[in-house]
Amino acid sequence: MPEESFQEKTEQPTPKRREDARKKGQVGKSREIPSVAVIGSGVLFFLFGGHKLMCSLGAMMREAFASAAFVSQGDIDVFVLAKDYLQLIISLLLPVMLVLVVAALASNLAQTGLIWSVEPLAPKASKINPVEGAKRMFSKRSLVELAKSIGKILIVGWAAFSVLKGELGHFIQLTYQDKTQIMAYLGHASLKVVGKSCIVIALLALLDYLYQKWEFEQSIKMTKQEVKEEFKQTEGDPLVKSRIRAIQREMARRRMMEEVKTADVVITNPTHLAVALKYDALTMTAPKVVAKGAEHIAFRIREVAQDNGIPLVENKSLAQNLYKLVDMGEEIPSALYQAVAEVLAYVYRLKGRAN
Repeated sequence: MPEESFQEKTEQPTPKRREDARKKGQVGKSREIPSVAVIGSGVLFFLFGGHKLMCSLGAMMREAFASAAFVSQGDIDVFVLAKDYLQLIISLLLPVMLVLVVAALASNLAQTGLIWSVEPLAPKASKINPVEGAKRMFSKRSLVELAKSIGKILIVGWAAFSVLKGELGHFIQLTYQDKTQIMAYLGHASLKVVGKSCIVIALLALLDYLYQKWEFEQSIKMTKQEVKEEFKQTEGDPLVKSRIRAIQREMARRRMMEEVKTADVVITNPTHLAVALKYDALTMTAPKVVAKGAEHIAFRIREVAQDNGIPLVENKSLAQNLYKLVDMGEEIPSALYQAVAEVLAYVYRLKGRAN
């Protein structure tokens, strides 16, 4: 509706709104969380398994250089050698790749759970519209992403500077060490830089996650009109439902009036209430209420009873008790047996059917 665009989104999103957004792939998540998880898992892997990995790569390189002479002489098939080294490299790098993939998947699943949607991949004209592109470029989200990128650059720069500043005293000693010690030192220093950066970026990622969740909640809020429209779609239009209930009541009332034609007696209040009773000694253990009503319905019951020759008996207290205590289709309680029996006996005498 046109007026919806002028309404503020003040209502909390309904479960259906959340589900529709999820089907479209719209969820509150931070892209920084997977980045930190991948970097952190990589740092931990190299911290505990990096030495073994580097030793294996070093041994492979020494063996490759040693085999160069045999390759040049034709004693070793170069394709077989390349295949063996390729398999070795894959076996060495596969564990770290698996660790990084698991970290990326686990960090995404922890934020959003399992979700599958191809709608974000669907081609849309707005994606190639230069006007829409300019709006996205200067949107609040783009500014936030720019601020995050600048923040990450500053954090990494600060971490590198602080680590290198603390290691200045060790640089002079590197001139007296061999290549293996120098490489080991550089690897250790690099891990310190990345680890320190990862800790600070993790805090930034946590803040970003909270912001993304808040922004997502704000984006899926609804206007009052949207809530009403969704209620109509899910529960049905109140006007239509009201009309259906009215039709159902009318049909029930017609069935009840048909039952009045089979009653033995109608007990009245005399005008406000009317209760129709029926008793068949062969099929019932006690008289049964086949129809009851107040005001206009009571008038209709009396009218149908008169048209079909059903006796009307005025008994205010009995009519009130039957109306309050017995539902349609139910047999009367034992407490009312005596009073109803007297009424039926009177009716049967009128009809000449007294037992």
